[in-house]
Formats: sequence, C-alpha cells, structure tokens
Amino acid sequence: MSRPRPWTFIVLALILLAPAPAAATAGDPVVPVLERAASPLRSAEPGGDPGDLRPVGRAAGDAVVVGMGEATHGSHEFLTMKDRVFRYLVERRGFRTFALETAWSTGVRLDDYVVHGKGDPERIMREDFQYTYALNPTAENLALVEWMRDYNRRHPKDPVRFMGDDWGYTGPELYDRVTEYAARVRPDLTPRFEELYRGLRPTVPSGAYQKAYLARPLAERQEMASRTGRALALLKSLAPRGEAGREQFGEVLRHATVIDQTATGYGFDFADPRQVAEAMRWRDEVMADNVARWHEHTGHRILLAGHNNHIGYEPEDPEVLPRTQGAFLRDRLGSGYVSIGLTFGRGSFKATDPEETRMLTHTVGPARPGSNEHTLDQVRYDRYVLDLRTAPGAARPWLAVARPTRSVGTAYPEERNWFDIALGRCFDVLIHQDRVRDVDLLT
Repeated sequence: MSRPRPWTFIVLALILLAPAPAAATAGDPVVPVLERAASPLRSAEPGGDPGDLRPVGRAAGDAVVVGMGEATHGSHEFLTMKDRVFRYLVERRGFRTFALETAWSTGVRLDDYVVHGKGDPERIMREDFQYTYALNPTAENLALVEWMRDYNRRHPKDPVRFMGDDWGYTGPELYDRVTEYAARVRPDLTPRFEELYRGLRPTVPSGAYQKAYLARPLAERQEMASRTGRALALLKSLAPRGEAGREQFGEVLRHATVIDQTATGYGFDFADPRQVAEAMRWRDEVMADNVARWHEHTGHRILLAGHNNHIGYEPEDPEVLPRTQGAFLRDRLGSGYVSIGLTFGRGSFKATDPEETRMLTHTVGPARPGSNEHTLDQVRYDRYVLDLRTAPGAARPWLAVARPTRSVGTAYPEERNWFDIALGRCFDVLIHQDRVRDVDLLT
C-alpha cells in the first residue's frame, strides 16, 4: 500500500489542492531511444521459458535486496510479474526470500506454511489480510505461496522463505512466542510480561483490531507504546550468554521488536500534520530495517514487493512521506539495493471507494499526454524492462525530468492519483506494461 489505511482520512485532509500537472512535453523524439534500450518481456504470467528475464537478472547484479514496486496494489499483472521474477531469481540467481509489504506476524504464519507446511495459507490470508491489507488476499499471492511450498518440498535443505516487513497489525502468535520464551527462561517474569502486554494481544479479527486500536485516545495509545518498549527492554536483559540459544533468542527478540513497532506506530498524533508525516517516514524506515535485518540474520538475497512509493528513492509527495523505504535501504546497503518500478498505460485495478467502505473495480483509459506513461506506451512492446542506469545518453534528460506519473493506493479516487516523478531519479530499473486488469480477490 502507498499509505497505511487507518490514516487515509488524515492524509486526504492534508492534500487539499493538487498542483497543476506538468505541461505536456514532446516525448516522441525519445521513444526510439527508449525502444532500442528496452528488452521485451514475453509474459507477465509465471511459468514457461524464463529466457526473456535475463535482462532483469543482469540489472539485479549482485544486489542482496531487489525492490519491485507497483503503480496500483490491485492489478493482476503487477503481482504475477513479481511472482514470475521471483521464481527466476530463485532458480537462476540464488534468491531465497520473498518479502511483502504486509504485517510481520502474517509473514511468520505464511513462512511456517512455506517452510514446514503448517496451517492453511488461504485461511491465513483471509484472517490476517483485512483493513490495512485488504488488497493482499488474492489468488495471485496464494499461487506464489503455493509455488514456494512446492519448491521447498523439492528442496528441503535449501528452502525459500516468506516475510512481511510491516507493522500495521501484530497477531496473537507473536505475543505467544515472546511470553512462552520468557516463561521458559525466567518463569518468575511471566506476570510482568502479562502486565506489560495487557490489552494488546488481539482477541478479535484483524480488521476490527486495527480500527479499535486507532479509535483509542492518544494518551492511551502512547501508554501502550511505553509498555511494549519496557517489555522489549526486559526481553533484551534475558539474552543468553554464549552462542547456545542465540538464534532462537534473536527470532523472539525480533518479534518483540515488531510488537513495539506496532504500538509505537499507533502512538503518533494523527491530528497533527507534522506527526502524520513523521509517522509515514518512520514507517518506511522501520520496514527497511526489518528487511535489512532479515538479510543479516538469514544471509538471503531478497525480492521486496511493495508500492512504487515505498521501493523507489524519491517520494511522490514529500509533505506526506518525507523519505522512502527504498532510500533507507540504499543508505543501508548501497549498491546492494536495486529498485524496480512497475508502471502501466491503461486498464483496471481493485481499490476501495474514498470512504473505504466498499472494494470496487476501477478502469482507467490511456495515460494523459505529457505523462511518463504516455511516452512509455509509445514503445512498440506490450511489456518491457529498461535499465535506467545504463540508458543511452539521449534518454538521460528525459528520465531526469519530473512529470505526471500514475499512482494508486488503497482508495480511489483520492485527491490525487498523478504525481510528478522523475523516473531516472526514483528507480534503477523500470518494467512497463501497456495494459493491466484487476486482481482476483479471494472470496
């Protein structure tokens, strides 16, 4: 998602007037240059000959994290393209983790299925992918998870993993893992952990929990964040001496960290525009940290799936999101992070109505003249990949200019769905598709 849904009504209130779109530019002269640099892609669907994905592999290079974005959360081809690229990166480039812009605790549950066959992935998606993550329970995501499970059946000694990098919801299993660990090593501290986590462990469905949490008074939310911080500090004091048990402790410590991230995230004052912007910046920093630490813990190369506004280097609107996850990852990993933006010309997507009460299918026509997509659509290929870092010199001035670019979050229409973005400054690589259709939500 491009913004946390519990905050959407606040973000909309902040965006009162959209700036006038950049004037249409004469993009035609650059089209032949882009066309010569572009590599056509056979399909957006997984399976079949992956030879056309070699340019993606070359663009990924030695990166340990490759971010793949999406211009909408609710378009089929964005999800299937990520699935297709991930399979290729696993089988040909040694990648082993798929990271999704979703709750860490949901990632824990899906990872248990992918690695050990525990649980029912469709049920997990229905239970956890609500409200903030209502566009995640799709047939496309389920197919990817099922492929990962099948891969691990065939490669049990070298499994692929699934992680969620976000904190918008923390399920009861994380609280259980922290308190069960503490009870084993320091049973006398069990009452203390129960008191610190009082009222936090979810007892209602995910969507209801998120809504109820946000509805609490600010002082109550901040007091809850204070308690999760103290619980995290208390757990740190239980670190084992020596190497024995250190790996298990590290996992439990990360769970407690994410519990604290959730409480801290809900502890911002959403009535203050400056606090909203700080909360958005903090969220992207936290997501980057979760991904980077997963890499450090596992040694895995990671495909990170999220919205373009998170995986890119420059935010759509700095007043709403001052700094992106992609920028934080580049600070942390340098050339070890590569950002791939995904754009489209026309088609359909799922998104809620502005009040976020109904999920709808929306269809948009050809990109407006003067937009990045209007020019990208003129390249003769239906879908193609373009390494912006090695684009010919004649394309560089065009790539460096910010011009209207389509971006859809969880709700549509919002005050703005076009943002001035310079593709060459925001992404390392671009995958453009002329047409997309809406995702298949699980029913």
